[in-house]
Amino acid sequence: MKEKKSAPLFIAFSTQKGGVGKTALTVITASYLHYLKGYNVGVIDCDCPQYSITEMRDRDIKQIQANPHYAELASKQFSTLNNSAYPVEASTVTDAITAANDMMKSYQSDFDIIFFDLPGTLNTAGFIDTVSEMDYIFSPISADRLVLESTLSFAQSFSEMFIQTKRSKTKGLHLLWNLVDLREQTELYDEYTKVIQQIGLNVLSTRLTDTKRFRKELSAQNKPIFRSTMFPVDKYLAKGSRIDEFVNEFCQIIIK
Repeated sequence: MKEKKSAPLFIAFSTQKGGVGKTALTVITASYLHYLKGYNVGVIDCDCPQYSITEMRDRDIKQIQANPHYAELASKQFSTLNNSAYPVEASTVTDAITAANDMMKSYQSDFDIIFFDLPGTLNTAGFIDTVSEMDYIFSPISADRLVLESTLSFAQSFSEMFIQTKRSKTKGLHLLWNLVDLREQTELYDEYTKVIQQIGLNVLSTRLTDTKRFRKELSAQNKPIFRSTMFPVDKYLAKGSRIDEFVNEFCQIIIK
């Protein structure tokens, strides 16, 4: 009899300010882990009403169907992996955990990680109940006062009210510097990081740079891909982006 695996990890990139890259990081990390690292991944897209990841999956499929170049890439990739694309399911925030449980029942392979793309506001009905079911939360931040204030307020409050009191499943909440402007002095981020750590929050050592590469999706021009639900980050584009370093640090945290 096949030994049953432990339950998959529930993970969310969550922030209380839009435009900081939580959806992009969800896609990039899920695709990296699934297509390059060999983890079985699923995604619950509950960032309604835009459902950005669901729409990206639809665009990806249409591009592959219409473009022989991407069709060939997909054929080679999936034959080598001996695995299919990871599933993406749209859901409301309130029904997100139910959707994840249904996903686990619907697919034959066991999942290692299920990512949740959550809305960027605490006021969304069901948000607190759903985020409290996450095993790990990663909150992208940038050196912008409004972003820092809103995200730190959420992170500190959630940590004190839910993680420290064991009112949630969450094992850890980690902040992540994203959209780092390389023209800014490193000392600025070092000072911010010290202040954040002084209030008891964790910050990843990897700092992801602000680059247009993060917006490179499948296109009719057959250009290398950075963000896709069907392919991992192109190796050439990954250089200098610090994505490799981020994924390694991410895995060190969640894989015990």
